Amino acid sequence: MAQWEQFEVWAQNGQRWEMIASFNDFEIASALARNRSSKMRLIHKVYENGKIVEQDVLAEVGATRGE
Repeated sequence: MAQWEQFEVWAQNGQRWEMIASFNDFEIASALARNRSSKMRLIHKVYENGKIVEQDVLAEVGATRGE
C-alpha cells in the first residue's frame, strides 16, 4: 500500500478556497502560509493509494470571527 503525506496551503478567493501549493515538508509549507496576506489554511493530508485517508486543518489565519 502506497502511503504519503503532504502539507497544503489554501487561500480564500471570494467564497471559494483554492490550493496555492503543496509540500512534503511542514517547515516550507508553514513559511509560505505565514507570508500570505489573504485568508489562508494550512492543511495536513495523508494519502493511501491516491485517496485521502486523513485530513487536518493545522491553522487558519487572516480572518476575524465575524466573517
